[in-house]
Amino acid sequence: MFLDQPTFSTVIASTPLVSIDLVVTNSSGQVLLGQRLNRPAKDYWFVPGGRILKNESLANAFKRLTRDELGQEFTIDQATLLGPFDHFYTDNVFSSDVFGDDESTHYVAIAFTLQLDGPLANLPLAVQHGGYHWFDVPSLLADPKVHLHTKWYFDKTYTELMKD
Repeated sequence: MFLDQPTFSTVIASTPLVSIDLVVTNSSGQVLLGQRLNRPAKDYWFVPGGRILKNESLANAFKRLTRDELGQEFTIDQATLLGPFDHFYTDNVFSSDVFGDDESTHYVAIAFTLQLDGPLANLPLAVQHGGYHWFDVPSLLADPKVHLHTKWYFDKTYTELMKD
């Protein structure tokens, strides 16, 4: 269930959002990132994904998000759980440079890796991402326009600390 702006603003201000992040790799070991059009993380390269809706199972959310974010539906059984990650942002989807809304956003992102055997032909543009690019891991780790929360998925030191 999608929420109207006033209700969703209250949710953002009051509780963490639960989301799925899709760490998509190809046969060359490259990672698919999209350049975000919306806050939080606007203008950064970020893994595809999105929030889980109320009364939506994890499996159904995974199918919806792969269809919406990748242009092709995949099942959760085709992916591997990477783990949960906390993402904290100083802004939110409704923040604006004009009005200076400073309500923060907290996501609990459940990250999954998805290895593709073939190309993605119908990547959707102009909804969440203005463009897509395949990055090799050393390049994405070095690029200042790749968001820190995306880099965490490839930072062995960080992911090992999470297991403790």
